[in-house]
Amino acid sequence: MTSSTPARPRILSGVQPTGNLHLGNYLGAITRFVTLQEDHECLYCVVDLHAITVPQDPAGLEATTREVTAAFIAAGIDPVRHAIFNQSRVPGHAELAWIFNCVARLGWLNRMTQFKEKAGKDRENASVGLYAYPVLMAADILLYRADAVPVGDDQKQHLELTRDIATKFNNDFAARIAEKTGGDAYFKLPEPLIQGPATRVMSLRDGAKKMSKSDPSDNSRINLTDDADTIAGKVRRAKTDPDALPSEVEGLAGRPEADNLVAIFAGLAGQTKAEVLRSHGGSQFSAFKGALSDLAVERLAPIAAEMRRLKADPGYIDGVLRSGAERADAIAQATLRDVKAIVGLLG
Repeated sequence: MTSSTPARPRILSGVQPTGNLHLGNYLGAITRFVTLQEDHECLYCVVDLHAITVPQDPAGLEATTREVTAAFIAAGIDPVRHAIFNQSRVPGHAELAWIFNCVARLGWLNRMTQFKEKAGKDRENASVGLYAYPVLMAADILLYRADAVPVGDDQKQHLELTRDIATKFNNDFAARIAEKTGGDAYFKLPEPLIQGPATRVMSLRDGAKKMSKSDPSDNSRINLTDDADTIAGKVRRAKTDPDALPSEVEGLAGRPEADNLVAIFAGLAGQTKAEVLRSHGGSQFSAFKGALSDLAVERLAPIAAEMRRLKADPGYIDGVLRSGAERADAIAQATLRDVKAIVGLLG
């Protein structure tokens, strides 16, 4: 059988092309993607098949797919060294997802909390795709036999499901795997990579709510397309409390807005929250917001400018996606050949 095991640890992660990429996406995912590319083989996927689990405007989906691609490149991901592609260009994602639909159990999917949150009270009118998309996510990861997956706290349950599917596949087909590969398992169990001080960035207007593109207030988030003046204005208007910053992390307890701004500073500066407070503890928020504003503009404004430049050249972006998909598909096809042989599918 063909082996697709890489010489370096392989990373697979994706971002939905839902528009309005913001600071939470940047600190929670994209900055880690940039760092991981130095010593991993990376595949970064714009997960457009996941996006259509809820209604999308087709022209808007095309535009946001290119926007996410532009954000990856503008933030520092090298499309020559690593594969950037949109999910639908690699048929193996959908094909392996169907095989995994026949491995996963309904009880497992019934426990997935994100479906309950996204479907709300109208579950009967939710799409089958929305219900089953954790299985597609498992296929995304296992198709490339990834060693690890950068995920936020809210995605840990999905990675646990991925591990459950991999384990059940390995157990259900143990004899066949031994016959075809000589090993006792085919799929490795991918590990989560959850790290950094700002993996869950909260709203600038409410420290108890996650920063979101769907918030009706644009002042609740910093968009990656915001210019320098807009970034600075949103930081100045961010909700705070009347007390000075503490000198130790324990002093942030019960102060969600203060904790959020310190975490954002730490994420942008590449520091821990403790390091930020050693420098800024005792400061009033007026002074701290000035420092945070300068830092945010320094880090984010060049990305916004580069995104605008890249989006003006859709032919280049489409070429990146096409090239990345060709590289990803070569890995995916090797896995599919193995899986088909293991489960008894001819061809």
